[in-house]
Amino acid sequence: MLSDQSNETEAAVEPIESAGVEEVPPIPIPEYVNELVTRAKRAAGRLATLSTAVKNRALLAMAESLEEQKDVLLAANELDLEAFGTEPEKKAMADRLGLTTERIVEMAAGLREVAALPDPLGDMSKMWTRPNGMQVGRVRVPIGVIGIIYESRPNVTADSAALCLKSGNACVLRGGSEAIHSNTAIAAVLSEAAEKAGIPAGAISFVARPDRELVPLLLKQDRYIDLIIPRGGESLMRVVTEHATIPVIKHDAGVCHIYVDADADPSMAERVCFNAKVQRPSTCNAMETLLVHQGMARNWLAPFIDKLAAAKVEVRGCQKTCQLSSSAKPASDEDFGKEFLDLTVAVKVVKNIDEAMEHIAKYGSRHTEAIVTSDYPKAMRFLREVDASAVLVNASTRLNDGYQFGLGAEIGISTSRIHARGPMGLEELTCFKFIVLGSGQVRE
Repeated sequence: MLSDQSNETEAAVEPIESAGVEEVPPIPIPEYVNELVTRAKRAAGRLATLSTAVKNRALLAMAESLEEQKDVLLAANELDLEAFGTEPEKKAMADRLGLTTERIVEMAAGLREVAALPDPLGDMSKMWTRPNGMQVGRVRVPIGVIGIIYESRPNVTADSAALCLKSGNACVLRGGSEAIHSNTAIAAVLSEAAEKAGIPAGAISFVARPDRELVPLLLKQDRYIDLIIPRGGESLMRVVTEHATIPVIKHDAGVCHIYVDADADPSMAERVCFNAKVQRPSTCNAMETLLVHQGMARNWLAPFIDKLAAAKVEVRGCQKTCQLSSSAKPASDEDFGKEFLDLTVAVKVVKNIDEAMEHIAKYGSRHTEAIVTSDYPKAMRFLREVDASAVLVNASTRLNDGYQFGLGAEIGISTSRIHARGPMGLEELTCFKFIVLGSGQVRE
């Protein structure tokens, strides 16, 4: 998956010598990219017309193949983990990078869930008749070829391939160099199983070369790729926005907040906030900043910080937080608005809901925000005024997810405003075209 550009290899792959015989060097990058996107474009035309039965059969075959090739995938992932290293500061990223038998089973289950979802293609929400007698309707169709550039998590390869296939889109997948072995193995397993089940070759295309200069070139293939979806950190977003000549839907950083109001139920607040931070801290929908009303903080905050500390969470708090709890370390200005992706959380005591929402507006990334309160008017105000792809009341930020929302697997959580926002499932990977049924009408 695509990592920060500083993590990419600087040079093209060198020729390899084996047993005294020089192997043929790889083709030049422009030719490699052109061949990849041309095959994907060709496959997209055929894929768009395949029946739901063929697509579902392929998805089930892909799921079965993942489980059958478990040992191959784990061995490939081990190569990536060894190369990545075990330094403490890399712990969160290593968690995102790692594969286990359980995660492979989850990937396969995700493919089966996508197969069980309704096919969005061909859906016609409404049709109307004009005064001249012609009928006009809008029908859901594939976008075409979708390029997905992502970091760290190998499961994104399987989720993306499944969602694109079911929605009739060909995909070009570009993972980061830190997971090159894992992603190459997963993509090979998926594409082979799909093609055997009747999916055209090139429908699942994976960029198997880690060359740094390949990405800007890929982002300019607007003749062949219809949409780019980047998933990753700030540097990835910067590269994509600077170089892309293709429409982009961003899946940006998750600086997620939970505001615990004065009227919150203490046990509910503890359960929701603990889950949001500790359940899987390396994900984009984990809580990164906890805001607590000063009235609630007096008796609730210190015991909760002790519980976080027992779970090995480092708490970086404002001055009031540190006065209430000796377990908290003083927070710096940079800690607010930071995506830790680890067992670290920033905590701030606020005067009221207004200060909480001002803080969220200043530091949030418009990803996921939540309030815990028993005050209905405050809850409704928070829902109405807070700007994010998902706003929750009395629920963990970890629930902003395609599976949890009933969408099946997701391509990611869009923080863009155009076309799609929030978890992107099958419907968000389609667009509409108009159809007209006439009986000889002409424009007067």
